Amino acid sequence: MNVIAEFKQFAIKGNVIDLAVGVIIGGAFGKIVSSLVEDIIMPVVGKLAGNLDFSNLFILLGDVPAGTVRTLSELKKAGVPVLAYGNFLSVALNFLILAFVIFMMVKQINRLKIAEPEVATVMPPPIQEDIVLLREIRDALKK
Repeated sequence: MNVIAEFKQFAIKGNVIDLAVGVIIGGAFGKIVSSLVEDIIMPVVGKLAGNLDFSNLFILLGDVPAGTVRTLSELKKAGVPVLAYGNFLSVALNFLILAFVIFMMVKQINRLKIAEPEVATVMPPPIQEDIVLLREIRDALKK
């Protein structure tokens, strides 16, 4: 079997296609969760924390050139090294929410799965001794 035929057989298998669909949907779902964290949750948390903007929480690690605005985006444009822990907090919260949602989805899927009954191996009843003897006689007469 040549390489192209092997690849075609591999790519058409259901598991590969299911995985591709899962990755695409997971990427889109990740963007939704990122938007939820960045656009809805973090502003509310920032408001509750006294109008704190988490996206601008950082520690300067270098000198700021004259005339540079002290915002994270401007400092990064100017090439100033910064420790952007506010961004890290947003990403960590994003991860926790995404992990929790996936956990809940898996939990629901497992709950909804129909328990497949185990296939019971039914042992045939033991053959009675007189039937065994009759079979032996039959087989001996055939010879």
